[in-house]
Amino acid sequence: MSFLNASFAQNMSIVRPEYFFITGLEGIPYRSYYYIFLCVTYFIAVIGNSAVLLIIALERSLHSPKYISVFNLALADLGETNAWIPNTMKIFFSDSQYMSYNACLANMFFVNLFVTLQSATLVVLAFDRYIAICFPLRYHAIVNNTFMSLVFVIIWAFNTSLVALAASLMTQLSFCKSNVVESYYCDYGAVLGMACNDNSINMFLTNLIVFLFLVSPLFIIVLSYMGIVFALSKITTWEARLKALKTCVSHLLLVVSFFLPVICIFIASLVTSLTPNARVISGSLSLSLPPMLNPIIYVLNTAEIRVLIQKLLKNRILPIRKNFSKRW
Repeated sequence: MSFLNASFAQNMSIVRPEYFFITGLEGIPYRSYYYIFLCVTYFIAVIGNSAVLLIIALERSLHSPKYISVFNLALADLGETNAWIPNTMKIFFSDSQYMSYNACLANMFFVNLFVTLQSATLVVLAFDRYIAICFPLRYHAIVNNTFMSLVFVIIWAFNTSLVALAASLMTQLSFCKSNVVESYYCDYGAVLGMACNDNSINMFLTNLIVFLFLVSPLFIIVLSYMGIVFALSKITTWEARLKALKTCVSHLLLVVSFFLPVICIFIASLVTSLTPNARVISGSLSLSLPPMLNPIIYVLNTAEIRVLIQKLLKNRILPIRKNFSKRW
């Protein structure tokens, strides 16, 4: 009975603001140009990733384990982009920087979910390249469509559960100090720092998510490429080595575009104290650039997708040319 009374008293004492105030960029005279830049990255990301999703879904020759991973990455990129940029644009263009408590939790959940999915997908792609190069004869026995589909079902279920738990635990925190979030969206870390009661469980879960989806993926990817380099060193001819390494270029570029901004922000925060505006710009770039660059990287570096786009364009342009020549 005393436990129930204590729990009831704790719930009664929890202070939840009706709204959070999202600061965005403050005190910068030409900040509108940065928001326009974000709009451009948003449209490129949406069009590019939608095109990749459609091409993979409609082209039967791309229904392979590797492209199941690429499809999942494009889906995560599309979700992450839509999770925060439209809200940021709405705040800027409507000049209303308030976000309701429930909308803040939803915004936090979806951004974190899709970021963790991006990270996990890069690990799966690294595994795919590792098996393809180190065990080429066993590749189709180990990595097939059923295996890859099952892996992503587990990833989606696990990531959704963990991120949902982190967001739901926010409801146990009191925000009696401030409701001002110094970020460009309802950032989990920024909101957590505003809590005025015990947030040790939330901090543990935050550190666990960072370890599982930022530190561990990078470590696993580095290990997989060390194994790939070792396997390539056993190949006698440079031509064969370069041919095998070429299949990894797209994935390496994706890894760099995802992890490099995060590493730069981490190093910068250790070296110097970042201003709120610097954190907003660096953080928003780390979220906006990978979804924009990923479809471009795959179109430019993947022969199968390039050939399909060329065929589509050729089929569209040839009839137009014929009709035009008949008229003249």
